[in-house]
Amino acid sequence: MTHPAADIYWDAIVIGTGVGGGTAGRALAEAGQKVLFLERGQAGHRPERNGLSDIFVPEARLARGLWPDPLTARVNGRESTGYAPIGAGVGGSSVFYAATLERPERHDLEPRPDRPHPTGGWPIGFDALSGWFDRAAQLYGLHGTPDPLCQDPPMPLASPPPLTATESALFKAFEKRGLHPYFAHTAIARDPGCLNCLGTKCPTACKKDGRSAGVEPALATGNATLIDRAEVTRLLGTTRITGVETRVGDEIHMFRARNVVLAGGALNSPRLLMASTSEVWPDGLANRSGLVGRNLMFHLNEMFALWPPRGTPDAGATKAIALRDLYHGNGARLGMIQAMGIRASYGEIVHYLNLMLARSALRTVPGLGQLTRLPAAIAARLFGHAQIFVGLLEDLPYAQNRVLPGRALAIDYRIHDELLVRRTSFRRAIARALRGQRRMFLGRNPELNFGHPSGTLRFGSDAARSVLDPECRAHGLANLWCADASFMPSSMGVNPSLTIAANALRVADAITRDT
Repeated sequence: MTHPAADIYWDAIVIGTGVGGGTAGRALAEAGQKVLFLERGQAGHRPERNGLSDIFVPEARLARGLWPDPLTARVNGRESTGYAPIGAGVGGSSVFYAATLERPERHDLEPRPDRPHPTGGWPIGFDALSGWFDRAAQLYGLHGTPDPLCQDPPMPLASPPPLTATESALFKAFEKRGLHPYFAHTAIARDPGCLNCLGTKCPTACKKDGRSAGVEPALATGNATLIDRAEVTRLLGTTRITGVETRVGDEIHMFRARNVVLAGGALNSPRLLMASTSEVWPDGLANRSGLVGRNLMFHLNEMFALWPPRGTPDAGATKAIALRDLYHGNGARLGMIQAMGIRASYGEIVHYLNLMLARSALRTVPGLGQLTRLPAAIAARLFGHAQIFVGLLEDLPYAQNRVLPGRALAIDYRIHDELLVRRTSFRRAIARALRGQRRMFLGRNPELNFGHPSGTLRFGSDAARSVLDPECRAHGLANLWCADASFMPSSMGVNPSLTIAANALRVADAITRDT
């Protein structure tokens, strides 16, 4: 049976509905283009509030908006299988994020006299993206205060709520140490009755994500259509995409459009291209450079508990605090520090103890995971109302770090020596900066942030060294574009979401001008 949408020649098909796909699709729909969203997961229901889960039944995961299949990760030669924090539903992974949208610094994108860029710089510089950052900040309703260390004009930011007693005490403690905290840039409106949905779906539009700031406004224009439970299996074409092969339920359909926007995420977008082989593209679409799926990057998480000064009233977990004093140190690219919006509670401690156990030589001992509960209960009492902070350490691109082809979601990644050296420097810098405050690192081993994959379809001017051109159109394919974190040639020292949204607006503008 033919799907009704297969009879329409769309202006644009957007594959994926996360921050990139949702934002690009909205911009295209508002420009008057007829947009078809294809989403692997289910549409779900607006009142849902579930978060990420380790539930392992594929159908149950899809019903909750989670990617149904496990990720096999070979890290430093050791293989493990588990579920990455990837969404599969309208809004993608962004419906579960903590809505931190931070703008990168100028040296993240281009070389500076005192801060050379490890890749030589992005094909477009900070100024070329600055206006798009501003538009994305407005689209996502960012709240916060400017970073006092930033020398570039601030983004348009709505005023944040007043600091709680806990936040105020931590701000003063940081400033006493000579640091420069600011109110983190978050896409949470904090409307009356705000549920502060950090790590969970938001049942209202208070938290702006790929669903609330992207797909829903796009559908409201009347120019967009959404098909959920639509698994794109292959793209067809030689010099342009002529068909998007998609399984909807038990049937295969072919959808066609003037332009196709790939926004399935940095782990899944390259897999789709590698699966789209032909005589013209024997290694997969857009893969003449051999770089599709390569240069995979994450951030390293440096998580630590920080206690407010003694006597501070307990005002709950905070997401409000960020600082960039340690963003770059001793010539090394480090990253920003931010509050995570969670407490050092029993559940979190059990989770991280079990992660440490899974990487140890004792991981095969049956039932040992149950023994983490007692020390976790003791630690929860010890931590009291400590706040959890994280330092995001920039990762760098290496061609051997890659997404593997095939039906199963799999990666091969090695933590390079230079990253370990920078990690040591970062931890020492954090310890020095917080000297005199009660603090505790929450891990000893390097911790990859699997929620921040990027770089697997890097953009650039040289087709032999990149997959996409500077406008994020695939080299050799006139109508295939990318609007997710795959395009990034370096991971930067901030969360990727704002950069994804800004670039998605830029891509949508290029498509609109091209048609």
